[in-house]
Amino acid sequence: MNKIDKFSKEISFIKNEKYKKNASIVIDMLPDYFFVVPASSTGKYHPSFSLGDGGLLRHTKVAVRIALELLNNNSIGYNFNQDEKDLIIFGLLIHDGLKSGLEKSKYTLADHPKLICNYLKDNKDKLTLTDNEINFLCNIVESHMGEWNTDYNNNEILPKPTNKYQRFVHMCDFLSSRKFLSVLFENDEIVE
Repeated sequence: MNKIDKFSKEISFIKNEKYKKNASIVIDMLPDYFFVVPASSTGKYHPSFSLGDGGLLRHTKVAVRIALELLNNNSIGYNFNQDEKDLIIFGLLIHDGLKSGLEKSKYTLADHPKLICNYLKDNKDKLTLTDNEINFLCNIVESHMGEWNTDYNNNEILPKPTNKYQRFVHMCDFLSSRKFLSVLFENDEIVE
């Protein structure tokens, strides 16, 4: 499986060549399961397009597409410079990259946002990102779960969004997970 090809369209939304290259590297390092599992291990929390084989891939594509549409809207996108927009797209591409851990677990891991951030930091020698860029990505990814920031014992384990970048990423992920949303796909690509 060519993992980068699965997200070639979404990677093309990134303008900065350095970010584009680094997003490709990280996507290629994601576990194979990411590209074939449903977005929700139970099927309770996501719309039909993100269920079944490849559901997590499709959920991610929709979150990225929502971000792109909003960032390209002058009434909303003016609030971010181009590098910030690119890093937001990058962050959304990888936000659920370790949703079931490094080795696939049966269920979603509540701390998966922290896992992908640690994975980025542990593999920074493979990337050309600065510490500030990695920290920006981690900052927006760690809080993408929003108010669903507790473990299965109701212990708060993730930060809630507090800045405009975190809130934007959470909003895109949240909207992509709404059951009323209907997005048409053909061969795992959004139908225009």
